[in-house]
Amino acid sequence: MVRAQEQPPDWRAVDTQPSAAVADALERLLAPRVAEATRLDASFGRRVAQWLAATTRGGGRRLRSAFVWWGLRVSCPAPPPETVAVALTVGAAVELLQSCALVQDDVMDNSPVRRGRPALHVLLGSARPAGTEPGALGFGQSAAVLAGDLALVWAEDTFATAHPPPEVAASARRLWSVLRAEMIAGQYLDLAGQADGSHSATHALRTAVLKSGRYSVARPLELGAVLAAAPPDVCRGLRAAGGAAGLAFQLRDDLLAVWGDATRTGKPTGEDIREGKPTLLAALGFSRAAERPRGAALAVLRRGYGNPAAGPAELAAVREVLEETGARRDVEAHIARLVRRAGAHVEALPGAPEARARLLALVQLAAGTAQPADLPPSPAPAHPHGHQPLRSAASTPPGTHPHPLPAEEPS
Repeated sequence: MVRAQEQPPDWRAVDTQPSAAVADALERLLAPRVAEATRLDASFGRRVAQWLAATTRGGGRRLRSAFVWWGLRVSCPAPPPETVAVALTVGAAVELLQSCALVQDDVMDNSPVRRGRPALHVLLGSARPAGTEPGALGFGQSAAVLAGDLALVWAEDTFATAHPPPEVAASARRLWSVLRAEMIAGQYLDLAGQADGSHSATHALRTAVLKSGRYSVARPLELGAVLAAAPPDVCRGLRAAGGAAGLAFQLRDDLLAVWGDATRTGKPTGEDIREGKPTLLAALGFSRAAERPRGAALAVLRRGYGNPAAGPAELAAVREVLEETGARRDVEAHIARLVRRAGAHVEALPGAPEARARLLALVQLAAGTAQPADLPPSPAPAHPHGHQPLRSAASTPPGTHPHPLPAEEPS
């Protein structure tokens, strides 16, 4: 049986570079799984398992596993080596779950680029075995679906090797199960919102919370607290902080998908517009454009938003409407409010001030307002949230629109 980690680093070393510690854990955990896949079939090992392992090892800032770590550290001032090992293995499992989500999200969105490089389904399609028929989705897309399944299996296997203490094992397993189900439900809501084109703010927020907010921030924080056997008040405080920070995380992503720099985000800008993503940004834009008497702004959105063939001029027109109606400005303002709310919950937690400060810095990173020093710059980040915040061109002060934003966690 593969154990969590033979010689886990001291918690002080992990504090210095939690992303590097999780990367080391992934190296140890992935090597035998790639070898096993290769034993099953050389082509499967080379074309799917090795590429999946490289994608997981080589990408990103590992925000989700960092939230696991700082959820643990805020709850436990000096975790023993066995708890460090468990947390790093759980963090590695969360990163593998993220690989599953990214690979299958790119297939569903038919997105050709991830982290500034060809998406996995594009790579697999370019290496299609000679004589292979394309199939219903195409070989690359079909094989990428299987790669996503493999990532999910590896995530589950990795979590199973963590071996948390008996007194917290059942709670950790239950939370892990909830995390996975919420991620899949959120992805479904994203697809359903694109299909019906309703542009409901309530649907958009529910999607943001489930698709990314909880599984990227709130649940990893809770996992860290559970692994530390934190008392109920600490768990509640971290859950509240994670709920606010997680929604800010997704709302920042929505803004970057429309206005971000593709050379820094690693994704083509404007994809969300062409795909008609059900975001709060779009919901506010459509709602406020519909209030305009002549209907010109609404016509621009109807023509461009959700139009796969939208060209640069149509994308620019949609962006202009989202700016001019104040949708972008108010999403920015809502992110700021959420960050303040998350920060207040973090500051109210007991524990070492240093750990709370690092968690607060991570919240700001997730919301796109800071970059921790322990995370080296990456030319192809896993997620665009580590960059400087977008600045709204609207001159109206935030929060002055007569229509307030809905609650951030619709039930």
